[in-house]
Amino acid sequence: MPPMTLSTLSLLWATGLFAGFVDSIAGGGGIISLPMLMATGMPPHAALGTNKLQGSFGSLTATINYSRKGLVSLREIPMGVTWTAIGAATGTLTVQWMSASFLSHLIVILLMGVFLYTIATPGMGRVDTRAKLSRPVFFTLAGFGLGFYDGFFGPGTGSFWTMALVLMLGLNLKRATAHTKVFNFTSNIVALAAFFMAGQVMVPAGVAMGFGQMIGAYLGSHLVIRRGTGFVRVFFIIVVAATIGRLGYTTYFAQ
Repeated sequence: MPPMTLSTLSLLWATGLFAGFVDSIAGGGGIISLPMLMATGMPPHAALGTNKLQGSFGSLTATINYSRKGLVSLREIPMGVTWTAIGAATGTLTVQWMSASFLSHLIVILLMGVFLYTIATPGMGRVDTRAKLSRPVFFTLAGFGLGFYDGFFGPGTGSFWTMALVLMLGLNLKRATAHTKVFNFTSNIVALAAFFMAGQVMVPAGVAMGFGQMIGAYLGSHLVIRRGTGFVRVFFIIVVAATIGRLGYTTYFAQ
């Protein structure tokens, strides 16, 4: 593990603040935080584990803030939390013996679909609509599937959760964003436990970045609460485009 100097910890804190702000609004904070952790010289698995630690700070802060403002009721989603935890545990165990690289091409294509669909439907998520699936069915399928994906690979999970909640459960973008953070926190904690047991978490770096995450998540979630769904939509499009760019570069061009 590389040594953590005060200047490095300060840089990680600032990066965590920015990542937490972005992630609390539209997801995608990992495309900011993970490259910075790897830039410190951490091995890839340690960077992934430390990223789960710092991300948990932000997703918990955003969850609490959204819950206090009434955008998400924790009483309504225990099934979703349970299946997300099961999926994340399964995905985290699976990735220990199977390469996740084959998913990278597919995820770029799926995210491109999310991006194009959002652009083509300007009214998407402005108001609550009729759900296409019952909550038990949706939370079982989406919880396990997206929980597994987050534990197994991860990038773009927030975007997929938000899109699923809008299209299948009929939530507006504000409420979908709030619910997304609950499920992000669930899968983060489960994956973090697995990385801790494997000794792949650098606690000082994760805590320093985590404190920045808390501030950024608090500011970002407050902005979502105050602004309309139109603001969330624009931010969501920008973050999905940035995620596509990042994953596209690392998948097709980076050596």
